[in-house]
Amino acid sequence: MSDSEPIAGEQANAADTSGVAQGVSLTQEQAHPETVTGGPALPAEALEIAAGYAFSGPALELGALLWDGQCHPDAQIRIPLPMLNRHGLVAGATGTGKTKTLQLIAEQLAAQGVPVFLADVKGDVSGISAPGADGEKVRERAGQVGQEWRPTGFPCEFYALGGLGTGIPLRATVTSFGPVLLSKVLQLNQTQEQSLGLIFHYADQKGLELFDLKDLRAVVTFLTSDEGKPELKTIGGLSSVTAGVILRALTAFEAQGAGDFFGEPEFDTSELLRTASDGRGLISVLELPAVQDKPQLFSTFLMWLLADLFQRLPEVGDVEKPKLVFFFDEAHLLFNGASKAFLEAITQTVRLIRSKGVGIFFVTQTPKDVPADVLGQLGNRVQHALRAFTPDDQKALKATVKTFPHSGYDLEETLTSLGTGEAVITVLSEKGAPTPVAATRLRAPESLMGPVEAGALDAAVKGSLLYSRYADAVDRESAYEKLTAREAESAERERAEAEAAAAAKAEKAASRGKPAQDASVVDQVVGSGIFKSLARSMGTQLGREISRSIFGTRRR
Repeated sequence: MSDSEPIAGEQANAADTSGVAQGVSLTQEQAHPETVTGGPALPAEALEIAAGYAFSGPALELGALLWDGQCHPDAQIRIPLPMLNRHGLVAGATGTGKTKTLQLIAEQLAAQGVPVFLADVKGDVSGISAPGADGEKVRERAGQVGQEWRPTGFPCEFYALGGLGTGIPLRATVTSFGPVLLSKVLQLNQTQEQSLGLIFHYADQKGLELFDLKDLRAVVTFLTSDEGKPELKTIGGLSSVTAGVILRALTAFEAQGAGDFFGEPEFDTSELLRTASDGRGLISVLELPAVQDKPQLFSTFLMWLLADLFQRLPEVGDVEKPKLVFFFDEAHLLFNGASKAFLEAITQTVRLIRSKGVGIFFVTQTPKDVPADVLGQLGNRVQHALRAFTPDDQKALKATVKTFPHSGYDLEETLTSLGTGEAVITVLSEKGAPTPVAATRLRAPESLMGPVEAGALDAAVKGSLLYSRYADAVDRESAYEKLTAREAESAERERAEAEAAAAAKAEKAASRGKPAQDASVVDQVVGSGIFKSLARSMGTQLGREISRSIFGTRRR
């Protein structure tokens, strides 16, 4: 177990450990401010807030309560571990500390044996695998929030979409990705999305496996060919125009290099549920800096991971701790321009995957980036500072304040005055009820707050047992090969038929042979003027001879 796990262990023991005793005694001390040491005495309203976070079971320590401009290390703000599968939101303006909050929560989850998935969009989360760097600022923050800070690295696996960047290549087949997610990436409208669904259905019916983009392109190309056009009528009247739009979108998409993300071997999402040999949860980090210019792709690919997990995992109901907590960074990219079918799929996944032991945290700038139906499923909130420089900012601020329960804070003022590494928090208690809103100074992560060196990252990737399993792409026989073979077979058949027809014609001509040629010569001679004149002369003489013989007029 890691150096940080004694803290987690103290929180995890239920009835007879110092962790529980500490949780209860803190509440008792807060009820008698004169006995509290280590911070200013709390007023009654702040004591009520602190009491709302004094859970008896295992929990994640987020930080210390902020009240009236003061930090109170004796009033710890926490999240019950069993409530992490009720999903959450981490929001805030750029530079307010959202990434460090992810790192802090991921560390404590891993310490308590919970696997974690993190999407590293900017390339600065890889440091979670290495011990943090001690320093004055870290010690100052730890002292302010009552944290016993120890530099600790955590077990990690590093992935990269299609192998673009440093990481174990992560791929999906086109078939498993499905028409709804692919339509989102291709930016198709609703009609085109439905047509793409029909194409997938046709491929399934005909046994045409769609492993990579060239497979799908081959099917669409076939359906727009002279041979394939009649097939369109059998799949619901797909128009050639729509098929052409899809084909052009696929070609442009593949030209951007997206073909690397689709193919085999397909990633087995159960790899994300593993724990390390020491019992800590494995942190899976998806490195995305190499594909930052393809936000629609990586955000949709993350949704595929989640949807695939949903299909694979059994129902478990409420659990003592989640099987996996999934952090969805830059979540607004997922919802921008999303079709109705896509939003419905996300909402259903978020609503139902909780019962399979998976928690999801969406990370974005403001809650309005997340659709209301999805936002309503998020029970845990960590809201960093918001800016209110423009009318739109002020409107977003007011909308955010309305999403919080009633509190003793002036949230409009509090949310605009929070410093880096501070947030307004409300979570679900052990009974599932919302806790009081608490302004919080967050703890410092114990791992490195920044990227590890490139050499160390590369060594970690190639040293993984999964690298040999997923490193090399495999191109099995699928729709492209089958349709190419079919096209070659058709071309060979047409060539053979043409040759057979030519041979038959030649044979027919040969069977007539030379007489046909002689007859032609005789016809020419008979039809000539000289021959006709000679025939007339001979006919007259012969006629005379006959007449004389018959009528007795022949001369002697």
